[in-house]
Amino acid sequence: MSFSRTSNAVRADSADALSMEELAAAIDIGRPDAFVQLGTAFLTRLPAVPVPDPYLVAVSADAAQRLGIDPALAREPAFAEFFAGNPTRDWPADQLPYATVYSGHQFGVWAGQLGDGRAIGLGEVEHNGERFELQLKGAGRTPYSRMGDGRAVLRSSIREFLCSEAMHHLGIPTTRALCVIGSDLPIRRETIETSAIVTRVSPSFVRFGHFEHFYSNDRVDELKALADHVIDRFYPQCREADDPYLALLSEVTLRTADLMADWQAVGFCHGVMNTDNMSILGLAIDYGPFGFMDGFNAHHVCNHSDTQGRYSYSRQPQVGYWNLFCLAQALVPLFGAQYPEEGRAERVIEDAQRVLEGFKTRFAPALESKMRAKLGLAETREGDDKLANALLEAMHANRADFTLTFRNLAKLSKTDASNDAPVRDLFLDRAAFDAWANDYRARLSHETQSDEARAAAMNRVNPKYVLRNHLAEQAIRQAREKDFSEVERLLRVLTHPFDEQPEFESYAGLPPDWASDLEVSCSS
Repeated sequence: MSFSRTSNAVRADSADALSMEELAAAIDIGRPDAFVQLGTAFLTRLPAVPVPDPYLVAVSADAAQRLGIDPALAREPAFAEFFAGNPTRDWPADQLPYATVYSGHQFGVWAGQLGDGRAIGLGEVEHNGERFELQLKGAGRTPYSRMGDGRAVLRSSIREFLCSEAMHHLGIPTTRALCVIGSDLPIRRETIETSAIVTRVSPSFVRFGHFEHFYSNDRVDELKALADHVIDRFYPQCREADDPYLALLSEVTLRTADLMADWQAVGFCHGVMNTDNMSILGLAIDYGPFGFMDGFNAHHVCNHSDTQGRYSYSRQPQVGYWNLFCLAQALVPLFGAQYPEEGRAERVIEDAQRVLEGFKTRFAPALESKMRAKLGLAETREGDDKLANALLEAMHANRADFTLTFRNLAKLSKTDASNDAPVRDLFLDRAAFDAWANDYRARLSHETQSDEARAAAMNRVNPKYVLRNHLAEQAIRQAREKDFSEVERLLRVLTHPFDEQPEFESYAGLPPDWASDLEVSCSS
């Protein structure tokens, strides 16, 4: 099965459902301001490596509609062929997909050149005034694969698909996932597994590591072209600043601080916060050994490969800040064009340090605001941060379930303890919880909203359903038997994380005992 494309976009915004031919044509590879136009220094064009007998594992109807694609199209065999990358073998050379080159720091150590070792960019789709790049993860070896096979396996693909969509519906900036396509092609990891391809969706896949690559190779012209592309496409307001490139660093710093606050507020651990896994748009990207915490442990390490605990929950904000320093260093050659040469270097360093301090002034208030909302505090009062921290300390000491603790707090009354059991029973040290609850009620006494209004507000920010590891594992085990119903069902639950959904109550419960033996690592 093959389709032809042209470099002129066919906008996917018709009221009529797209056919596969129209979808293929709607993927544009020729816009003047697209990343692909930066040229061969930034990417390599190549076809995806076909997989045998691809089949649909899952599709996100919400992501499809965002792209102007009728989700029903996924039922056609041609859909699986297309998003397995198989049609790329018939595309003309100037319309081939592409893999991009970047470098980066991995686990705090400079790793040199990296790049899209198993990701193939298809091009862009425009719908309702929004433009998105489509990328096939697991589509085969590229020049940047190093010793890898360029493939992804079913388990990691399902996890990335579900988490991308779960994070979006939690309101956290993220790349999206359109679909997972499977194949019985055997892939060797710790054991023999089967292949899968995830179609990832994002306005851009540019990472901190793209900038580090050209800085480390002293290629200032390419560094500037990349920065100009990002500014003109995504941060045009930076052009109004005296130093557009310093303004770019400032914008990315603030978005990264907000993202770190989002992660901390839902108990999410990324697991591999390398600079090549940091989005220039402040999006969560590259879902590998991630995890939503069950029992709260401030020092939780979700990645079994992270033996030093560099990317533990408590260190994520600090690592985000450190990664921004790496980005700032990469951008230094572009800073300060408005300054005279004499003294320029010192002024540039001072400017960069000042901008990076914006992370601290943004992150702390952002997280405090989110914690205040999670506690149902509509007003700001002195001591709110101490109240929130005291709860987290008690949760840590008791390994109280992160998601259930905050969700069940909504049931507490201002005036009595009769409804405390759902949250109190999550703490082994009942007396410690009771002491905190007394302080909490004292604080609530200063709130004017009713218990009912507070509970409703809390339930809008404290999810009932998150992608717990054991839920993903159950879906993966069934999928290995070609039963994808649990993937579909879990996606449906995670699409409405704040709703009660009584028919799915079991998905909100404490994890089973066997879940404590689950491990996730960088292997995928």
